[in-house]
Amino acid sequence: MHHSPLARLLFAVYLLLIVYASLYPLSGWRGHGGSPFEFLGTPWPRQILAFDALVNGAAYMVLGLLAVLAWRPRLQGTAAVVGALLLGAGLSLAMEAAQSYLPARTPSSLDVLCNAAGALLGALAGQRASPWEQPLRQWRARALQPGAHADFGLALLGLWLFTQLNPAMLLFGAGDLRDLFAGPAGPARGPELFVAIEAVIAAANLAAVALLVSSIAAPGAPVRVMVLVLVLAALATKTFAFAVILRAQDGLDWVTPGAAQGLVAGLAAALLAVSLPRLARLGLAAILLMAATVLVNLAPQNPYMAAMLKLWQQGHFLNFNGLTRLVATLWPFAAAGFLIHLAGRRRDNGLG
Repeated sequence: MHHSPLARLLFAVYLLLIVYASLYPLSGWRGHGGSPFEFLGTPWPRQILAFDALVNGAAYMVLGLLAVLAWRPRLQGTAAVVGALLLGAGLSLAMEAAQSYLPARTPSSLDVLCNAAGALLGALAGQRASPWEQPLRQWRARALQPGAHADFGLALLGLWLFTQLNPAMLLFGAGDLRDLFAGPAGPARGPELFVAIEAVIAAANLAAVALLVSSIAAPGAPVRVMVLVLVLAALATKTFAFAVILRAQDGLDWVTPGAAQGLVAGLAAALLAVSLPRLARLGLAAILLMAATVLVNLAPQNPYMAAMLKLWQQGHFLNFNGLTRLVATLWPFAAAGFLIHLAGRRRDNGLG
């Protein structure tokens, strides 16, 4: 078995995301004069929500899986499974203890148990992932360029898919900084303006993501097919988020007039733009990302989305909401930096 730079990168990123989600909203810290581990002696809640337990277990299952894949070949077999179990249990225990200092969070020994079980199941799944590794390696060799930069680009695309789990975000509309730089509310605008801005945001971001795919694709790879598959996956994720967070019949509520127009225009532009010269694609992608980010921060507030976000922030999804918003806020800036790095890398290598 060979080491996987992509698995190690995903493991490190996911570990940081778990910590952030566990400690969100990262405000209101206060001392309580007792032990942070007092929750271990408290009884479990009378009403245990199966969905909450499954979400906790699933989150740490991914952690256990990535840990086993990232530690290869230095740590394998039973040692890797035990290590992933100890990591999951120890991290969960530390996060629950830290939550005792946050008034918005309630530590629970049941969460520690669910998280440890999830990490164990993920580790066992990682041990049985060997039959899938060779086909995945072959696909990566055919579809993507060699080197760590392609792995980083693939991780960025995975995070982009993750941002679609936030149903309160405009379609593909990442980079919203208004929570950090709150200003006075602007004058009321007509719905036509909002539709136009939403369409441009969706189209520009979709085209930029397509150009990002083309920047890490191997020569001769079916870039247009890869873009279409990625967009379909993003729309499926968006529909899933609406159906699960809201109601099953609301799964397609994201299909607003602006989103539909932007999706069509963005796909058409993307499928044409991937034929441009490489440096032109990199520059255009960075420009589109920054233009869309500016529009996201200038867009009028959508009352429907604001009401939906208020409802979604209640209860169990408070930490998940904060996590998706953080990733969505930072994503376009990380992607633009990556594109600039690729352009500089080509110049250093004497490539056109």
